[in-house]
Amino acid sequence: MSDSIKYTLDEQDIPKSWYNIVADLPSPPPPVLHPGTTQPIGPDDLAPIFPMAVIEQEVSQEREIEIPEPVRDVYRQWRPTPLYRARRLEQALDTPARIYYKYEGVSPAGSHKPNTAIPQAFYNKQEGIKRIITETGAGQWGSALAIAGAFFGIDVEVFMVRVSFDQKPYRRTFMQSFGAQCIASPSDLTASGRAILEEHPDSTGSLGIAISEAVERAVQRDDSKYALGSVLNHVLLHQTVIGQEARRQFDLADDYPDVVVGCTGGGSNFAGVAFPFLGERLRGGPATEFVAVEPAACPTLTKGKYAYDFGDTAHLTPLVKMHTLGSTYVPPGFHAGGLRYHGMAPLLSHITEQEYIKPRAYQQLTCFEAGLQFAQAEGILPAPEANHAVKGAIDEALKCKEEGVSRCILFNLCGHGHFDMQAYRDYMDGKLTDQVYEESEIAMALAGLPSVA
Repeated sequence: MSDSIKYTLDEQDIPKSWYNIVADLPSPPPPVLHPGTTQPIGPDDLAPIFPMAVIEQEVSQEREIEIPEPVRDVYRQWRPTPLYRARRLEQALDTPARIYYKYEGVSPAGSHKPNTAIPQAFYNKQEGIKRIITETGAGQWGSALAIAGAFFGIDVEVFMVRVSFDQKPYRRTFMQSFGAQCIASPSDLTASGRAILEEHPDSTGSLGIAISEAVERAVQRDDSKYALGSVLNHVLLHQTVIGQEARRQFDLADDYPDVVVGCTGGGSNFAGVAFPFLGERLRGGPATEFVAVEPAACPTLTKGKYAYDFGDTAHLTPLVKMHTLGSTYVPPGFHAGGLRYHGMAPLLSHITEQEYIKPRAYQQLTCFEAGLQFAQAEGILPAPEANHAVKGAIDEALKCKEEGVSRCILFNLCGHGHFDMQAYRDYMDGKLTDQVYEESEIAMALAGLPSVA
């Protein structure tokens, strides 16, 4: 059996700038609106939440935005990340497809999340901020920001979705090891949390609820800001180091992806691997296809409505146009906690509406099966979120087998599953089930969408 092939770059190959796909889009994304006036917001409206450097990146239309050297210095701890040709998986599938994966699990947090946590902490430090407050689902983002806070000497407070807080105790310990405070959400520390608990004392929580709590806490003190690990433009921007490195590694492999696959919850890891290649397509390059895979129990891209909505449950955030299941919708408590978000990145939603991205949804059992198949072939156990990308890539490879064609498939293995052993144990013991979303609950949440002319 042939070994898988590893393609590596040197430190000098770490990108010097982030890639902003807005510069290459045929039409600009819809504006972000003020929830009170429904008029486009300005930088001053976001200033209580984010540092100004981040706000400037959020609204930028420049194709390249320089990465500060202190950020690149930290990136050097794990970047460039490796690109693998999954030869053993190809042989196990008996497919003519050429499968590659970009492995982000080599970062200190075990995922792609530090790619944006480090610059966000850096910009907050520059602005004199003492405390960053955030939310986290599965704990990958909270872990990354905890590390970034320790590196730059900033306190970090994390509201962790209750179902993941209970399912993943080692993630909590990991965050606390770096000095971060981890709080189960909904909590009694905020008005929005208390309101949820009063109505639903046993609430499993959601990313929408946790965002409300984090934003509420952040605006209460001048020395505090909020940080988001996905969804917004600046976060997707920071993640493009993934795809830019992969592009150079494909030159080493003398190959180029026909299909790029990624899992989607908020959209950052998918955008990170896909946008540099999509940008080449938009500028007249190869007609690469892009497949975004989400959980069938939270089918935002495949079943959600493209409309203006709040990013949080308590309606403290601006209005963004995105694929949404409704800001009050609480998804079932499946194990891929990082994908349990009612909305999708506005930029990714806009590009999906332009039909550059093909969304797809899978149930969790088939994704765990794919993750174990990948692990037994390649030796890396993926995070439950990443299993969705693995499943998508395997299906693309099996389609090549059926059609008798050889296509190049790239997917982003956005994190390892070393903190998810209980989930795998439950799967192997037959205790996991496919979670079913209630259409009536989504219909009710969508009925409450804000009215925007």
